Amino acid sequence: MRVRVGIDASVDRRLLAGLPPEAEVVLAPENLSAELEVDFWVPALRPAIVKRQWPYLRGVRVIQLPWAGVDTLIKFFPPAVTLCDARGVHDIPTAEWTLAAILAMQKSLPFFVEQQRRGHWALGQQARQIDHPEPTKIKDPPAPMKDIAESRVLIVGYGSIGKAVEARLTPFGAKFLRVARSAKPNVQPVEKLDQLLPQADIVVITLPLTSETRHLFNAARLAKMKPGALLVNASRGLTVQTDALLQVLQAGRIRAALDVTDPEPLPEGHPLWKAPNLLITPHVAGDSERFMARAFTLVCEQVRRMVKGEPLLNVVTGEY
Repeated sequence: MRVRVGIDASVDRRLLAGLPPEAEVVLAPENLSAELEVDFWVPALRPAIVKRQWPYLRGVRVIQLPWAGVDTLIKFFPPAVTLCDARGVHDIPTAEWTLAAILAMQKSLPFFVEQQRRGHWALGQQARQIDHPEPTKIKDPPAPMKDIAESRVLIVGYGSIGKAVEARLTPFGAKFLRVARSAKPNVQPVEKLDQLLPQADIVVITLPLTSETRHLFNAARLAKMKPGALLVNASRGLTVQTDALLQVLQAGRIRAALDVTDPEPLPEGHPLWKAPNLLITPHVAGDSERFMARAFTLVCEQVRRMVKGEPLLNVVTGEY
């Protein structure tokens, strides 16, 4: 069976080497002006381009998104089309970013980077004693140096990314609590989240954005976190209620590392920029120089499955 595969014209042709011989590549320019007949469509990376191209496409039976999250486009496509996400493609970079963010915050690297910019030598545990004339207790420093070893890490959203995070934290000696939508062996259902939050030293969010996860971390849940605990969000900004997060950060109750925010992009002058004990990166956790190669390895496998009449991977049902 021949399959017409619609692909953005900017894609490096070398990424298509793994397509089966039955695949006929149909290149779609960014600004389509005429109808294209395709069976299998790989949208461009920018949703704005996707929305411009879609009205010109005909015959689409399968859409293979090149990213994992479907919340921005799931309502845009008709239900008759089979929608597949790229679950697994982002596991490595997102897990590595999460590990880097945890290490940076546990070792107070943002504090020391700022001291470097100032040309100021400040010791970690004794920083406040050196910087201020009034002596303070060494057990309550502005730049605490914490270990991952023996820390209890709560992974909220124990899917492929959550498992990849755990695999990378395990050699550091972390202990784990796990939450998913439904209970599994050694994984608690989301209904147990309130009971688990007070036990965790580090909370990692790796959730899809759905009606159930929107503002899952509200004021009440953030208040349940252990004082001084670290919240790491590598998923979607809307899973955390921004005003509530600001309040606990400004009160010095918890610390946070965010790759995603609400609103996003975070506008100039937003109070999150100056919130204490907070590390922000601009939604880059899933980025990697190998991203496109991984994405098109999946694309080629999906086209092969379509040609052979085999079940597709990562078919989206419901909200994800």
